[in-house]
Amino acid sequence: MELQDKIRVLAESAKYDVSCSSSGADRKAKDGMLGSTALAGICHSWTEDGRCISLLKILFSNDCIYDCAYCVNRKSNDFQRATFTPEELAKVTMGFYRRNYIEGIFLSSAVVRSPDHTMEQMIEMIKILRHTYRYNGYIHLKVIPGADLRLVEMAGHLVDRISVNLELPTKSSLKLLAPQKKHGQILSPMRFIQNRLVDQQAMTICQREKSNFVPAGQTTQIMIGATDDSDYAIMRISENMYDKMAMKRVYYSAYIPVVQNHSVLPDTVKAPLLREHRLYQADWLLRFYGFNAGELLNEERPNFDLRFDPKSDWALRHLHLFPVEVNKADLDFLLRIPGIGPTSARRIVKARRYAWLDYDDLKKMGVVLKRAKYFILCKGKSFTSLHGNEAVLRNHLALADPRLKGLNDQLSLFEFYPEALGDSRIYLPGR
Repeated sequence: MELQDKIRVLAESAKYDVSCSSSGADRKAKDGMLGSTALAGICHSWTEDGRCISLLKILFSNDCIYDCAYCVNRKSNDFQRATFTPEELAKVTMGFYRRNYIEGIFLSSAVVRSPDHTMEQMIEMIKILRHTYRYNGYIHLKVIPGADLRLVEMAGHLVDRISVNLELPTKSSLKLLAPQKKHGQILSPMRFIQNRLVDQQAMTICQREKSNFVPAGQTTQIMIGATDDSDYAIMRISENMYDKMAMKRVYYSAYIPVVQNHSVLPDTVKAPLLREHRLYQADWLLRFYGFNAGELLNEERPNFDLRFDPKSDWALRHLHLFPVEVNKADLDFLLRIPGIGPTSARRIVKARRYAWLDYDDLKKMGVVLKRAKYFILCKGKSFTSLHGNEAVLRNHLALADPRLKGLNDQLSLFEFYPEALGDSRIYLPGR
């Protein structure tokens, strides 16, 4: 197979791994212009300081020995197979880099022959990049579960970031859809990497030398919708990944049916991308807003209401805590108010030292008043008369989000709300 064909086939097979973000653009190169966004493998990711970088997102091989029901690269699927040699992929990477198409590589692979063989081939390719071509750029490697931990250790000193995909939320899900894979084989390299990072951190403190083992940390990915695992179960797992595995990011991949009429896979999934979006929003609440999984969901209410972002949903279920005076609430509680994020919350705390804030001040600070106004007071005054009525508030918040058209409950034509007629008067509580 020609090298160009391998790039096309293996870049196409890599698109289902969402551990780095893809632009999805396909603008061809033009005479007299520099650069290209050809679909074959170029994706975009972001650094901690906010820079957008282009990565070559590609598989080493799609010729897999496993037959996972949900995977497009499964052994029983009849489609074109390809495998790079280490030298070929290193040459392709450097060719893209020298033409300024990319600034790094995201490398994954199907399992060829065995996990150890696949890891050895990918490590050989990375060694050629680092030592032969003297490449000093960004490399993100997806570890093959079941590979010898000595290979994981070797890879960790060559790459910047490692991911070990959890793939399915529970042992039972994995047993149902990927019986050849073992849950312990996935968790083992995660724990190994986490322990090595802890050891390196201690050595860095003692020796004042920066660690060279996976300096950008590790990530994982969970598929949602292929099984009936609840949002609550998924959030509990994510919380555990952050607390016990020192995970940098947990990515969520909405299951899109690629196999029809399968005995255990669903043929359709309701609003898969919206559910993925809600899980990412909830993940953000775990990482930056001080929430825990048990506050957002529970056994009695195991799934998110897709009509509302998770923080608004939490607030609607805790209306006894609202409205809250923004000039008195502490930082932790400000972060729990819909429409107020970490930046605007810190601005509020800083600004109110000098004067009490009103609604115009909040708007200037970046507060999203179309959500926050239902849950706050400014100087003892309310922006709306709808506080405390959960059913009415749910209708108003759902109506305010145009992205949810078709998912919202039908609003009544016969209920009167002052705001529906453009009434922007300030209401005092109790009136």
